[in-house]
Amino acid sequence: MGNEENNKAIVARWFTEFWGKNVNLAVIDDIASPDMLLRYSMHEPRRGHADIKAFMRDFRAAFPDLNFWGTTDLIAEGDYVVGQWEGGGTHTGPAFNDFLVGGLPAATGRKMHFTGTTVLKVIDGKIVEELGLDDGVTALTQLGLIGAAGQHGDA
Repeated sequence: MGNEENNKAIVARWFTEFWGKNVNLAVIDDIASPDMLLRYSMHEPRRGHADIKAFMRDFRAAFPDLNFWGTTDLIAEGDYVVGQWEGGGTHTGPAFNDFLVGGLPAATGRKMHFTGTTVLKVIDGKIVEELGLDDGVTALTQLGLIGAAGQHGDA
């Protein structure tokens, strides 16, 4: 298997074990670099194993059914792998204050479902960077953290 195929296999595992329905936080120690950067539009950037584990523990506590899955084949070029995905979850857990625009009180029952594209950089078998280009506006609107278009008074 070539480097690009190896990188795709690493990212496929990450998508399944970190972002998939049944999280395996040990995957962070296995295939993320110690100073990995995780960045998505709705959250503060996270860096390193402990910070990324804390992020996912809190996210999944607030959204116990959280699940994201790939919607197309992964594309690899050099050290980069690109994947498209969709997913979401229902906020049935504790208060969640990780969104940049505000937080949710406990168990709102609000659902989010959205899509995105993620670019991951893999060096020597370890993910060093994950940059997500997500439809955060859709998710934040569904969660009631921002208003829908046309709900901001008269133009």
